[in-house]
Amino acid sequence: MSGRKFGEVILDLKNISLSFGGVKALQDISFNVLEHEVRAIIGPNGAGKSSMLNVINGVYRPQQGDIILRGEHHANMDSYGAAKAGLARTFQNIALFKGMSVLDNIMTGRNLKMKANMLQQAFWFGPAMREELEHRAKVEEIIDFLEIQHIRKTPVGRLPYGLQKRVDLARALAMEPQILLLDEPMAGMNVEEKQDMCRFILDVNDQFGTTIVLIEHDMGVVMDISDRVVVLDYGKKIGDGTPDEVRANPDVISAYLGASH
Repeated sequence: MSGRKFGEVILDLKNISLSFGGVKALQDISFNVLEHEVRAIIGPNGAGKSSMLNVINGVYRPQQGDIILRGEHHANMDSYGAAKAGLARTFQNIALFKGMSVLDNIMTGRNLKMKANMLQQAFWFGPAMREELEHRAKVEEIIDFLEIQHIRKTPVGRLPYGLQKRVDLARALAMEPQILLLDEPMAGMNVEEKQDMCRFILDVNDQFGTTIVLIEHDMGVVMDISDRVVVLDYGKKIGDGTPDEVRANPDVISAYLGASH
């Protein structure tokens, strides 16, 4: 592990199994996530990585197993409950509002934190006005942090892919999550964009203290920024440990080189 200090187990996945009809997407998978660590989930295509992320944030409900978040059991968590519990997610296929500005897209990440009712928001008076100004101030902090001041008023659909990914990260950060789930944050990026995204992920982890769980195909990135790595293959866990331990694991090597198939 790196020299960073970690807390207790914040997320514990026990014996997770998920099937779609006769297809076993996840088979009896267990691993945990420590507070403040960067935890990677890797594996070849079809290994079950996105299914696992979908289980963690309540998109899928496993047929078997237990999700323990901060010591509380969440067997029937849905996406709204996951967000309320402090989980935020970015997606492999960017799910932003393309016609809206960068600023307005990031503001949507504050929705769960808004207390003013619809009427107050519509007429923008009293508590609603004060609340929106506070939320905007938080969003401006994130815009500065991710160095996207120059595009804050630009419609997202006009931005290059790498910057859209950064806006997607900004919107997730606007929720002030305790655990940030990143689904292939470097996909489709060039080398320079990947370097920037790596730096931002490590800064989020370091400066905000956010626990990060990420899926990533770029093994160089995974080995550079992760504290621990869990490896899936055909819905089963075949490795779990530090980057060096995983790199030396014969099952992992054969899965990636195709020797086992």
